[in-house]
Amino acid sequence: MSRRYETAFILKPTLNEEEINAKIEFFSEIISKNGGEVVAVERLGAKKLAYKIKKFERGFYAVVYFIADGLVVNRELERVYGITEDVLRFIVIKYETKVENEAWENMVNRAKGLPFKEYKLSETVREYRPRSSRAPRAEADGERRERAPRREESVEENKEAKVAE
Repeated sequence: MSRRYETAFILKPTLNEEEINAKIEFFSEIISKNGGEVVAVERLGAKKLAYKIKKFERGFYAVVYFIADGLVVNRELERVYGITEDVLRFIVIKYETKVENEAWENMVNRAKGLPFKEYKLSETVREYRPRSSRAPRAEADGERRERAPRREESVEENKEAKVAE
């Protein structure tokens, strides 16, 4: 069964444009040779890293979206990432649920330069976490309810009650 994947990797900033394109093409070929289909490639460019990796403060980011069967592609891809010296970091992500697959298609469209749906934060949060039912803040007659004492308050009250005895 074909599954949708995304792999992102960071290359050393010392590589020139030709070497970067060759590396991206090399990783795309590994996916294709192992039965996968590369759908889109997104070059995010050189960016500052959050922390130094192998004494580098910058790195070239790239993302490859692909469809593949099983773990064969992932294991081979991760093995090659691990032995390639020019790769600073990498990740392979599998998309399984309906919402994730829709997001994957949206990202592929964005990478290809096609129209894509821009989600508002409230739309995506509602899909993942429906709002739980909460107790009403005010009573029916309009008066506010007394809040339950906090744990610290109840402990202090207990201490005061013991001292008073």
